[in-house]
Amino acid sequence: MSSDDVAIRVSNVSKCYHIYENSQDRLKQYIFPRLQRLVGRQPKNYFREFWALRDVSFEVKKGETVGIIGRNGSGKSTLLQIICGTLTPTSGTVETKGRVAALLELGSGFNPEFTGRENVYMNGAVLGLSKEEIDARFDDIAAFADIGEFIDQPVKTYSSGMYVRLAFAVVINVDPEILIVDEALSVGDELFQRKCFSRIEAIRNKGATILFVSHSGSTIVELCNRAMLLDAGEKLAIGVPKQIVARYQKLLYAPVDKQKAIREQIKRMGEHTVVVEKNVQSVSVEYPKLVKDNQPFKESFDPYLKPTSTIEYESHGAYIESPEILNLAGERVNNLIRGKNYRYVYTVRFAKSASNVRFGMLIKTISGVELGGGVSASSIRDSIAYVEAGSVYRVEFRFQCTLNPGVYFLNAGVVGDVNGSETYLHRLIDVAMFRVMPITENFATGIVDFGCFSEIELQEAQCS
Repeated sequence: MSSDDVAIRVSNVSKCYHIYENSQDRLKQYIFPRLQRLVGRQPKNYFREFWALRDVSFEVKKGETVGIIGRNGSGKSTLLQIICGTLTPTSGTVETKGRVAALLELGSGFNPEFTGRENVYMNGAVLGLSKEEIDARFDDIAAFADIGEFIDQPVKTYSSGMYVRLAFAVVINVDPEILIVDEALSVGDELFQRKCFSRIEAIRNKGATILFVSHSGSTIVELCNRAMLLDAGEKLAIGVPKQIVARYQKLLYAPVDKQKAIREQIKRMGEHTVVVEKNVQSVSVEYPKLVKDNQPFKESFDPYLKPTSTIEYESHGAYIESPEILNLAGERVNNLIRGKNYRYVYTVRFAKSASNVRFGMLIKTISGVELGGGVSASSIRDSIAYVEAGSVYRVEFRFQCTLNPGVYFLNAGVVGDVNGSETYLHRLIDVAMFRVMPITENFATGIVDFGCFSEIELQEAQCS
């Protein structure tokens, strides 16, 4: 990647915090090491080190959207603050090219005594805008925030929702070349969240570079070109969002005694992420040839239509086996016809007893966008209260194929009680795949067929 194409370059960045047990140790650290050096003794540290980041390196191309995902405490927010310049790394360097706007701690720079209008001008200046530029954007900022006459009231009188709306409106309207977002889209009501997503999509379409942190795997898959998995301050993998999110979820639900081994496995697999996903897409989008006499496609089973992106969660005593799609006649199929009903079946073998057991399925696109699925019980109250060790259950989900032609993936999962909380006893991601066959004269658009139809009527004709 040439330097002209790079918007963000992070090189060997590490961040270490000094953790003190009490205030006295902080005072000792300020005084005693200096005295010890003066008398020729080895200085003693009165703190313990906490490394929030360790030797993290990556590049983001101009116009690219990269998502960062990881467990709590993995260093995601610390990394963004270093890139924005609000934190200084212990070692390493960061380079950015272009105006940076950050959605981190929204409104953290607001003065509570100032009015909303005054804070808009103050924050705009901090972000590098002149008064004339803020004047030109002010109406758009006020309209986006939609707080009415409160724009001329001190922000200390604002509700938390109004505060966040105004802060977001300021940052999102500065026309950034680099936009950095840290979980900011979880604020506000549904209408405001959709407005935020829409504006970010518009910024991306203009060619801006976006660095995005979220705990939501589906958001990462939907918004980002690439994704990076951080854990305990280390970069474990970077690549196609669907694959990275799946590995994050595998690590998230792993038993404590298996997490270290899984981390090392993910680090080894990281460099192969893009290759695997490319193979999936290039193989899976080919359709079988039409039958003779130009007849329509028929449902059938293609033995070569197999996912290569399957990821398995560590088992808590349950094992999912033999997932397959059947038509209503009981025949195995993976070339499906839109509008028909099918059965997704698998068996679950329990090597250990389990309680509060539920089963589930999920259908996704090639890129990993979650389209929908089902569970065997809507709540723990309606789940299977107890399962004996050695039991084998057959699970069947019936579904109507309302998807438009394309290739789709299936997950299978079983959850139950582990140490007092519901978690996956076993889960297989991308364990099966199917193809929805092409349709002659298909008028439906997008992914899902909503049964739309058109009626067009001439209301008035121009006389010649």
